[in-house]
Amino acid sequence: MKDKILAGPESLDPFGTMDERLTSSLTRRVNADPESVERGLAQLVLTIIELLRQLMERQALRRIDGGGLTDEQIERLGNTFMELDRRMDELTEQFGLTSDDLNLDLGPLGRLL
Repeated sequence: MKDKILAGPESLDPFGTMDERLTSSLTRRVNADPESVERGLAQLVLTIIELLRQLMERQALRRIDGGGLTDEQIERLGNTFMELDRRMDELTEQFGLTSDDLNLDLGPLGRLL
């Protein structure tokens, strides 16, 4: 039955090039270079950390504006966020990333950060 369905010139056989198409597709999609995998993972993790940092900073500012924190708590928050910002700068530099690299494009939703 297969012979009847695929009867015709070899160039018209859609399955004849299946292995070539699959191999080509996989090599384009799978980039197993350890350095790029490490950099991509670092980019993802640092993006999530930066997003959480910004959310926590906004929440802290709301609490400060609401008058719910003592001067000592405000000072500790400020120091904590400055240290986290410094450490994020170190990590992005270590992995060869910029702050723009952490601002992922979400398509129709716009930029993440």
